[in-house]
Amino acid sequence: MSKSNSNHGLDIFSLKGKTVLVTGAAGLIGSEISAAMSAAGAEIVLVDQLPNSDISSKFAQKSGNSTASTLAISTDITDRDSVDSMTSEAVERFGKIDILVHLAAIDAKFDQAAPDGADGRFETFPIDLWKRSIDVNITGTFNVTQSICKQMLIQNSGNIILTASTYSLVGPNNDLYTPPAPGNPMVKPVDYVATKSFIPNYTRYLATHYAKQRIRVNCITPHGVENENPDWFKENFAKLSPMGRMSDASELNGPFVFLASDASSYMTGSTLVVDGGWTAW
Repeated sequence: MSKSNSNHGLDIFSLKGKTVLVTGAAGLIGSEISAAMSAAGAEIVLVDQLPNSDISSKFAQKSGNSTASTLAISTDITDRDSVDSMTSEAVERFGKIDILVHLAAIDAKFDQAAPDGADGRFETFPIDLWKRSIDVNITGTFNVTQSICKQMLIQNSGNIILTASTYSLVGPNNDLYTPPAPGNPMVKPVDYVATKSFIPNYTRYLATHYAKQRIRVNCITPHGVENENPDWFKENFAKLSPMGRMSDASELNGPFVFLASDASSYMTGSTLVVDGGWTAW
């Protein structure tokens, strides 16, 4: 069935009347995206593992307001009961969930401080960190999407935006993680690469599985979002990136709002890459 849309103006990007649930909402990217979705007119369900008051406070700091059109829910995405409770509470408050933006994930920041003195190398990588990343990044993603898909099937519509990584498209260039002497060489650990590599094909699976139920599923692939990184890391990044710099979290607002809006109504199963050209060479 064709879709007729006579709206060719900027209103096509509006999220007015939409309810958006954002996981990882208190994080660097999540706080930006939540504020951007709110500015586009959406009602926002803010989901994170922090206490509700802390989630709300972070949103208010980023967006400059705290309104009745937001709801904060502390959730453990690895716990299915917690996730189902999250979905029920969001629907009880707003009556629906139009859009899921799933950002919650573990990413060991080896460019800042390696955990327990580890260097991230595959041959010595701790199995407990591997299992924890699988629990959060894969099982947590499954829990959230399955729970919300059930609600979207009731609605006969929905829009899911997952978050991948350039390391789901290419392998890490470990020159990026090597500080100047006398620093110890580090590598990007395998757990993040493996678990994020799952996202693009999981996106395609859900997109084709639910297309006839009017549920769209796409993912965004960001890279190099600056977050108080040391100077040596930013210098390494600049040398390896075609654009010669890291990104600002706000530069992801447009792509996420685009996928959340009717401007992307004929997109499903897609991976939208926002990486400053990193994967172009």
